Amino acid sequence: MARYFDVHPHDPQPRAISQAVAMLQDDALIAYPTDSCYALGCRIDSREGAERIRAIRHLDDRHHFTLVCSDFAQLGQFVILDNAAFRAIKAATPGAYTFILPATKEVPRRLAHPKKKTVGVRIPDHRVVQALLHELGEPLLSSTLLLPGSADPMTDGWQVKEELDHVIDAVIDAGDCGTEPTTVIDWSDGAPEVVRVGAGDPSRFE
Repeated sequence: MARYFDVHPHDPQPRAISQAVAMLQDDALIAYPTDSCYALGCRIDSREGAERIRAIRHLDDRHHFTLVCSDFAQLGQFVILDNAAFRAIKAATPGAYTFILPATKEVPRRLAHPKKKTVGVRIPDHRVVQALLHELGEPLLSSTLLLPGSADPMTDGWQVKEELDHVIDAVIDAGDCGTEPTTVIDWSDGAPEVVRVGAGDPSRFE
């Protein structure tokens, strides 16, 4: 059964965050809220966690995982940015955007797109996620919690626990975080291309 953490959305309890991070460090797969919708997350070097996400969501090896980062300095360790991308992404973060960019050698090869060698990155504007990331000290390997056959991501922590109780290790519930996933910007070819319109305003990249 998945462990259930009920945390305050703006002032998350340090004890709960520490316990969730200890589980992540022990190779756990968690469901957690973001500034757009719920996500599945594990440590970046958790091979088992990545495979569990693929199994839950029925994803193939062309799926772009997202590295959820605490700040721009951390993001810059994992993707290659030219000056234009650097300025535009820095101005738009933290926020409900995912950026697809060429991966650096810091990204495990199995997590990058097999042909394009790209990876998704984002910096969420959500206190609970930021608390998790600061305690963990590294990005979370993540994917939107959108189950096969569902039109919308899951939004309620209790619903997540009931639905995924035996396939994930923990649920962090900080209240409703919406159903709209991030806006996705593909910057892998040197110019921004909006490939999915979501919670983030796409106009700044069009």
